[in-house]
Amino acid sequence: MVAGICAGAVVAALLASGTGGAGAAGGAGAPDGYWMRTDAKFAPVGALVPSAAVTYDTKVVPAAAWIQVGQHTAVSGATTVKLRVDGMVPGHAYAVHVHQKPCGTDPAAAGAHFQHKPSTDPADITADNEVWLDFTADDTGAAEVSAQHDWGFRQGEASSVVIHEMPGSRVRAACFTVPFGWAP
Repeated sequence: MVAGICAGAVVAALLASGTGGAGAAGGAGAPDGYWMRTDAKFAPVGALVPSAAVTYDTKVVPAAAWIQVGQHTAVSGATTVKLRVDGMVPGHAYAVHVHQKPCGTDPAAAGAHFQHKPSTDPADITADNEVWLDFTADDTGAAEVSAQHDWGFRQGEASSVVIHEMPGSRVRAACFTVPFGWAP
């Protein structure tokens, strides 16, 4: 019985610290800022089993391809966003950006790119003012990339990553709703 109580206390402590496996989210309150990691498999719009990861074009982002997004925002505000994928089209170049709103059945539902300094000036659409996670899938369809900034997200203004058909394209091939956060 004592062993069971001790084991339960260890599990509760691990969960409270934000430690977890794939699909686990950390959270605010950690002594070194905000930590989060989440993953999903892409499903087409209207799939019988819905997913937080939606593919609008299965030729570019195949159904059942996998995505993982992680974030660490330090108390100072500096933020790192990491992206891992598997099951993508081998050799294909993708553009990926953090967007303002969650994904929906309409690719436009995710809204515009999150910008550190909001602007309508095309000159401000840069990797310094936005989170860009562009990648080319390797010969197995996998990739891993990260972006680092000395700033963080504003509350409620970053909610997804959108995978564009290719760098420079506005066509949204897929979207993943992500619980981005901020350091208090």
